[in-house]
Amino acid sequence: MSTVTITDKPLALDDLLAIVEGAKVELAEDARTVIAASRAVVDSALGSKTAVYGLTTQVGHGRDTRLTEQEIQGEQMFLVMSHSGGVGPSLPTRQVRAALAVRLNGIARGWSGASPAAADVLVAMLNAGVHPIVPEIGSLGSGDLGPMAGMAQVAIGQGRAEYQGELLSGGEALKRAGIMPLVLSGKDGLALISANGVSIGHAALVVARAEWMINAADIAAALSMEATAANPSIIHPAVGRAKPILGQVAAADHLRELLAGSELLQPGAARSVQDPLSFRVVPQVHGAFREYVAAARDAATLELNAADDNPLASAPDQTMISNGNFHPMVLAIACDALRIALTQVGQLCERRMAHLWDACMQQLTSGLPNMPIYGLQLRYPAAAVFAELKQLAAPATLDIPPLDLGVEDHHTAAPLTVRKTETALAMLEDLLVIELMLARDLLYVAGTTRVLGAGTDNALRMVEEAIAAADPHADAVHRVLRERFAAQLAGSPDGG
Repeated sequence: MSTVTITDKPLALDDLLAIVEGAKVELAEDARTVIAASRAVVDSALGSKTAVYGLTTQVGHGRDTRLTEQEIQGEQMFLVMSHSGGVGPSLPTRQVRAALAVRLNGIARGWSGASPAAADVLVAMLNAGVHPIVPEIGSLGSGDLGPMAGMAQVAIGQGRAEYQGELLSGGEALKRAGIMPLVLSGKDGLALISANGVSIGHAALVVARAEWMINAADIAAALSMEATAANPSIIHPAVGRAKPILGQVAAADHLRELLAGSELLQPGAARSVQDPLSFRVVPQVHGAFREYVAAARDAATLELNAADDNPLASAPDQTMISNGNFHPMVLAIACDALRIALTQVGQLCERRMAHLWDACMQQLTSGLPNMPIYGLQLRYPAAAVFAELKQLAAPATLDIPPLDLGVEDHHTAAPLTVRKTETALAMLEDLLVIELMLARDLLYVAGTTRVLGAGTDNALRMVEEAIAAADPHADAVHRVLRERFAAQLAGSPDGG
């Protein structure tokens, strides 16, 4: 099994994903050095008895209320135990691992003021597979306080956790894994909960899924081009030179790769000099999707390697600084924008299905063909899916009211917008798979015998293999094809 070493340098998103999939974690000495340096700032602040938010004062609307010496000793435990509210189903294990790894990496940046022991317990939990059980809904995106507090409770031997397939108390899970519970001190409690581990970690998973969906969208569009004998002029390299948007150029390049060797590229093969817009603007719309996936990746990577603690323990300045880094605004807006971009891809897909369906109906004037057809049966369900997808495109980042006596009067809704984006990606995947099935139906109903491109021929074979492997029902074929399509693209970066 691979090992990811967390240092004081930026962590790659792919390394985070490796941890999610079970890679072991180790903390480098340079990371331990900066952790210790930021912890020294906390110790100095405690010794000076100055007012420091969440350390020597209460939090939220009680920010200006000083704690007594006795209260300071119990404040970190109070923060962990009092902030863990949530509702809904439990977060999936992959998201929990992502959140733990994000928080560990944040501590390794050296601004949190957490103790080395706090980092060590997160390492141990990840390596042993002690996964806290926390509700999905509870964070407003101004620090994922609720779910992160639930995870912190397990670190101190409280809460609930899954270990080796069993649901246990946090203390029992740590005991069976041979991990000593963390004893909170200094700023440990606040450092463990005042972070956006859930939002950032989930966003990383969503970005990874979106990246393979880019290729999936191209493949579905290319097979529809084959089925309808669309005009390939839209992917001529000169078009990209005229508007050099990187995503658009990449989309056209990929479509040319998929269609390489197709008779459709021969002069006179296209049925029209110009196709409907749902075919003609594929490079532009798929290119925009690429641009916003890249923007979401950049935002997730930045947040992964940022310090979103409040207050910051600044070792260079030897001071504690109240701030708003717990607000992942760029990430939240990036996910809202990504959802709009992928819905545009879904809209093109749905519009192309209308043309595929109409062409099939024109071919079927004399009755049903001898071969089974499946995509036609899912045309109406596809329209229903798109209706839902369109609703998900609405922004999620503008709707949370003021809280805590008006002190917390703005939130990012980061976990909500990430969750909506994952749901939208699943719906787009459904649409693309139905488009593949419909394109296959038209090719066979029309009796197309011309040679397809290398990539489109591979896509057609995948559809036929799914039909052969599934029960003879459209929904079963859809399910099998969806699984195979995802597996193939996840293992093939170029999607060819």
